[in-house]
Order: sequence, then C-alpha cells, then structure tokens
Amino acid sequence: MILITNNGKRDDGRAYDEIRPLKIEAGVLERADGSAYLEVGGNKVLVAVYGPRESYIRRLLKPNTGVIRCRYNMAPFSVDDRKRPGPDRRSTEISKITAEALRPSLMLEGFPRSMVDVFIEIIEAEGGTRCAGITAASVALADAGIPMKDLVVGCAAGKVNDEIVLDLSEKEDKEGQADVPIAMMPRTEEITLLQSDGDLSEEEFGKALDLAMEGCRQVNKVQIEALKTRYAQDAGSDS
Repeated sequence: MILITNNGKRDDGRAYDEIRPLKIEAGVLERADGSAYLEVGGNKVLVAVYGPRESYIRRLLKPNTGVIRCRYNMAPFSVDDRKRPGPDRRSTEISKITAEALRPSLMLEGFPRSMVDVFIEIIEAEGGTRCAGITAASVALADAGIPMKDLVVGCAAGKVNDEIVLDLSEKEDKEGQADVPIAMMPRTEEITLLQSDGDLSEEEFGKALDLAMEGCRQVNKVQIEALKTRYAQDAGSDS
C-alpha cells in the first residue's frame, strides 16, 4: 500500500515534516483542579488533574515530596473494534511511562506526603495517543496551578516507505517500518521519554529524533497559546 506518493506527499496529503491539525483547550472541566482537551488528527483526548492532595494509599506517599500518579484509559468506543472496558497491559504500561515522563517537570518538593492524580481518557484514537496524552496532561497540570519547571510535550517520528516522517497517523504507524515517540521539556530540550520500535539505522534514528524534537517545539507553541487563552478568560471574569 502506497503511503508516500511520487510527489513526496503522504497518504493524508501532509509533507514529511508536517504534524496533523492540532487543537488544545485548557480548563474544560469545572470540577477538576485542572483539565485539558486535545485533538490531533483523529485523536480526541480529555485529561483531568486532582491535587496535590493527601492520599488514602499511605504506602505510595513520600515524606519529602509529592507523588504523581497517572491513569491512561482508552474508551471502549475509541477504536473501530470495540475495546473491552477497563485497564489492560498496554494501558498500564502507558500510565507508568506517562507519569515518568511528566515527573521531571513538576516541583512537588513543597507538597510532601501528597498525591497528584492525572486521568487521561482517550475518547477517539487515531495513532500517537501516548504522545497526545502526555501533551494534554502537561497542560492540565499547568491549569491546576502545580509548580512546573516547564511544560512537557510529546511527539513522534517514524519511518514510512524508507522515509523519516513526523507525527505518524494510525495507518502509518500500523503499516510503517518504525516509530520513535518522545517527550521533552522544550526550554532545556531535556528528553523525559524516548522509545523506539522497528528497524532504524543509526543515521535514521538520529534523523527521527531530531524531527520528533522539532515536532515537540511546534506542539509546545499550541500548548502555550491554550494556557494564555485560559488565563485571559480568568482575567476577564475577574474584572
């Protein structure tokens, strides 16, 4: 199946270094401490943040810092073939790596023995949901007013028809040759998540990593605009 045409365009009409249409909103849920909604391509992601607050699970608390806990979940109707409700091995893994990707940005030392809970709900899935979830979760954490060193943003590059491309669609992810999802803090370019699946040469891996980092910078601009819009709304309501 042809995923890149003779004129260099991908199956969905994008250039090799072009991300899918992206939309982010902050503060979409009234009853959460922080929240965000994200659409990228056919992905629709809703995130709610609660905390910092004391946890009833004492064994998870730390005496000198707060703890972040994430729950990534795909709704049964998020994919073409109805997904069985509840956690599975994949969602458990992504929940864990999401918490690890977000933790370096959070300044939780001022909240000892507390818990920050992040709930990531994939309403519709179309490739790249772990990066979309991390990106939306970081905006929701900022919306909750939790002190942060920087936002965390996720994006992926991969190999399709022997070409390195940015932000793989579901079709490219399934039928392509490799996938390199990352998360990073754009200001310092510190990478907080790096995974690789498929066959890549050392040169191809370096090119994919550079392209994914550039994608993160692009997505970060939309994150910042979403938070600016949210703060402007709050300022307007207070006046």
